[in-house]
Amino acid sequence: MLTTGFTIFIGVVLILAKLPRRTMLRVLKHDLLLDVAVSLITLMIHWGTFSGVMAATVAGLLTSVATSTLKRLIGLRRWRQVLARHIRLDV
Repeated sequence: MLTTGFTIFIGVVLILAKLPRRTMLRVLKHDLLLDVAVSLITLMIHWGTFSGVMAATVAGLLTSVATSTLKRLIGLRRWRQVLARHIRLDV
């Protein structure tokens, strides 16, 4: 369960890392929407078994922690300005 949830989470992180920086900052602005979308999609995919539901729950929780952490470390994009935090990205 934990391994499957962690694997799903790694897939989401890799997709987020491949996005252009401006798009990634826009996505981090809507972190709650991303968390809910990942949780619901993984729950729909893995519905039917206890281990599948637990894997989807682990993936949703890890995604929530990661987006909150990235939002605090990197910042977000609001309108045309980038609100930078601790790590500065070239956009």
